[in-house]
Amino acid sequence: MSSRSARALVLEQPRRLAERNLALPSIGDDDALLRVEACGLCGTDHEEYTGEMHPGYAFVPGHETVGVLEEIGSSASERWGVQAGDRIAVEVFQRCGECPPCRRGDYRECERHGLADMYGFVPVETPPGLWGGYAEYQYLGPDALVLPVPDGIDPVLATMFNPIGAGIRWGITLPGTKAGNTVAVLGPGVRGLSAVAAAKEAGAGFVMVTGRGERDASRLEAARAMGADLVIDVERQDAVRVLVEATGHRADVVLDVTARAPDAVAQAIGLARTGGTVVLAGTRGPEHPAKIWPDAIVQKELRILGALGVDTAAYRAAFDLLASRRYPFAELSRTVANLDEAEYLVQTMAGETDDTPPVHGVLVP
Repeated sequence: MSSRSARALVLEQPRRLAERNLALPSIGDDDALLRVEACGLCGTDHEEYTGEMHPGYAFVPGHETVGVLEEIGSSASERWGVQAGDRIAVEVFQRCGECPPCRRGDYRECERHGLADMYGFVPVETPPGLWGGYAEYQYLGPDALVLPVPDGIDPVLATMFNPIGAGIRWGITLPGTKAGNTVAVLGPGVRGLSAVAAAKEAGAGFVMVTGRGERDASRLEAARAMGADLVIDVERQDAVRVLVEATGHRADVVLDVTARAPDAVAQAIGLARTGGTVVLAGTRGPEHPAKIWPDAIVQKELRILGALGVDTAAYRAAFDLLASRRYPFAELSRTVANLDEAEYLVQTMAGETDDTPPVHGVLVP
């Protein structure tokens, strides 16, 4: 298949997505070629585009890929438990399986891969170049991790496996959320909304979601549809006061998934009860440093956890939750774009156009 090529978008530098035709690789015994059906977008995509998280080299973005296996080697098929024609989702991290972090189950910290070559971040100059979902085809190397997509879930909706997985791992697994807990979620983006559903599924007794201003108004309504018991616009209300009035106490678990919101970290600490847990998953970047009072962490004996990425267990649970149809993920505000429309969608999600950013953006190459 090496004589054929695929259309791909390469982020050559901040704010410059250029179309290229990249040769399709020959597939051996241990790798595979995926025909991309859909690729979900998140805050990382527009932060790469604007330059806040650009790695300094050209690459094919896209790390929430769903597609059909066009070609797969026999060893890869046996290792992954899938075959040509299967619809699968691709995890963002790769795993060597041999280094100490991989052997202890922390493959997100893989010494061979880790953050250096996650899918959607690999230099286009690294053969075969098709390392991201902004393309008609994506290459799956021997260290890729894939998950079968359950029957009955269309590829666009299936890209929710990534944000729902984040909601499960960041909002439930890491903090150890228990039935009856009060949970506060800061940020009503797609991961915050997913965390609401995950918390409700885990039996949380009360879930509060915060947003800011008119842009988040419709998202806070979506949070109610996901099962949130209380939504707060922090521009108009004091989140701590309203939560205590509603429940009589502060939150057992606080999850911060805001972006470029330095005040949110201090708010998360303020919302947590004594002995509570705060999970920080939102990123602020060097231009938006968080301002906190460390003594509050000491006096309240808080547990502060950082959350980076999702793991296979959370992704599998995400597909189970998605397949259950108990939560209105299909009804979220969603914009689907092709490769020709991709740049405008990324700009819109970055708040740089007159259109309202959707909760969920998806590319369909």
